[in-house]
Amino acid sequence: QVQLVESGGGLAQAGGSLRLSCVASGQTSRTYSMAWFRQFPGKEREFVARVKLSDGVTVYEDSVKGRFTISGDNTRKTVDLQMNSLKPEDTAVYYCNAVSLAITNQPEYYWGQGTQVTVSS
Repeated sequence: QVQLVESGGGLAQAGGSLRLSCVASGQTSRTYSMAWFRQFPGKEREFVARVKLSDGVTVYEDSVKGRFTISGDNTRKTVDLQMNSLKPEDTAVYYCNAVSLAITNQPEYYWGQGTQVTVSS
């Protein structure tokens, strides 16, 4: 099992910045990818950004490209999300996600508890 603990988030003004951090603990030796998702009120959780821990390759959702930067540390099993040029529409609960390779060689997905990000106009 992998446990994820998020920190950061809170309140920012439009155009401002926030940084989210997430630390994985437990059986993390086979954790190979970490990501951030977000959930708007009444909507499904959606992808924001992902980083492959071994080589740092990143993927972003289109609306955050150029504004958000994801970074990961394969040794410490951490992932950060630097959010710049925030917009009110970025207001959501943000969730940390980790993907580990099970002994069956199938991916296992883990989630943090979520952290609120609120951007005022």
